[in-house]
Amino acid sequence: MDQSYHYKLIARAIALIDAPGGTARSLEDLAAELGLSPAHFQRVFSAWAGVSPKRYQQYLTLGHARRLLEARFSTFDTALQLGLSGQARLHDLFLRWEAMTPGEYARRGDGLTIWHGWVDSPFGPALAMATERGLCGLAFADTAEDPETLADMVRRWPKARYVADAQAVSQHMGDLFDGRGATRLHLMGTPFQIKVWEALLQVPQGHVTSYGEVAKQVCSERAARAVGSAVGRNPLGFVIPCHRVLQGNGALGGYHWGLTRKRAMLGWEAARTEAASAPLTQA
Repeated sequence: MDQSYHYKLIARAIALIDAPGGTARSLEDLAAELGLSPAHFQRVFSAWAGVSPKRYQQYLTLGHARRLLEARFSTFDTALQLGLSGQARLHDLFLRWEAMTPGEYARRGDGLTIWHGWVDSPFGPALAMATERGLCGLAFADTAEDPETLADMVRRWPKARYVADAQAVSQHMGDLFDGRGATRLHLMGTPFQIKVWEALLQVPQGHVTSYGEVAKQVCSERAARAVGSAVGRNPLGFVIPCHRVLQGNGALGGYHWGLTRKRAMLGWEAARTEAASAPLTQA
């Protein structure tokens, strides 16, 4: 059973949990809404998330996000120190990246060949794109082969030559969704956007930050609006973790590929971070 099948079910469950009163709904209630037995729903959900639906519900509350921001994950330094120690690093990606120069960006992809192909992911079908230097795009859709998703990515580099070749893309991907193997990235944006994206790459899995904190890291807290725009233009969903950026009050804010998917990513990562830390907690 592929990951995209699981995600479709999870997305429906998250929508129910996210509705008023949803975080208090029982396993039986959620399963009935989805047309599944409680046992089957628990089994499928736990296979995807790594935790029970009840535990996952706790990750989706606004209070949980606020505690992350206020208690110990409010600055990059703290998050980095916590995230790079011991088993909390379970899902950190081993990344090497090369940035596009300002001159290359100004050419809007002219002279570049970009290969693309659809891959399965824990968050639904994903369109992966790569140049000879590395992975340059990862976009998510509700259905594979969605033409608007490809058109959205092509608009970013309109003068590039595009070739459908999933095999050419795969050699740059490593294993993005379990952190095994190296992944090469080709960051293609303005100098300011790249600076913001490089800052986001320092936020470890299971941690969150705010637009204001990113702005302070990059230049000035007064640039939060410009940072928000750069975050929204991130072409590498999940890999450059813009889903880990929340509003200062803990609210989700926006997400190019949908707030349900953003919630799913945050909960999925929280479960893996908790699992990685469990042996240390028990010791």
